[in-house]
Amino acid sequence: MKKWLGKSLLGLFGWKISGEVPSDLKRMVMVAAPHTSNWDYPIAILSFWYIGIRMRYFIKDTYTRSVFGFIFRATGAIGVDRSRRGNLTGFAMELLAENEEMVILVPAEGTRSRVEKWKTGFYHIAVQSEVPIVLGYVNYDKKISGIGPVYYPTGDFETDMAHIEDFYRDKVGRFPEQYNPKIY
Repeated sequence: MKKWLGKSLLGLFGWKISGEVPSDLKRMVMVAAPHTSNWDYPIAILSFWYIGIRMRYFIKDTYTRSVFGFIFRATGAIGVDRSRRGNLTGFAMELLAENEEMVILVPAEGTRSRVEKWKTGFYHIAVQSEVPIVLGYVNYDKKISGIGPVYYPTGDFETDMAHIEDFYRDKVGRFPEQYNPKIY
């Protein structure tokens, strides 16, 4: 049902889906970029439903505690109190360690506003958990959402981030002026 709903609604709005996650890959960190609009959320959810990915993602706990919180939780949201300085990276690594199948979705920019560089927690989670980084994207310029390459980090931060940056270089967010393709 979710696959059909994802395909139908995205098709209705003219979006195409590209790529897939290898079926033998059960644990991963998935980057979601560019993230410049609230519309990224429904497009990503519908895309993942169509592709068949069951992911978890962190979101402000005000969303999961709201009247519509059940919707966010049903789509994989984990509410986080951002006023308390915690170790979100450590928590994500625990989730990966405790589960045989786990996809943690991370909007690496950390906000819809323009940033000078991405947050790097996604990278450290993947390296420490020894899982690959899957490059998810929305490209409003071409109305394509999907999964890019699976990247196995080497531990060489500069080299790894250069490869990731290269993939996202031509992706266009809903509000292009809010996306900085220079990620580190």
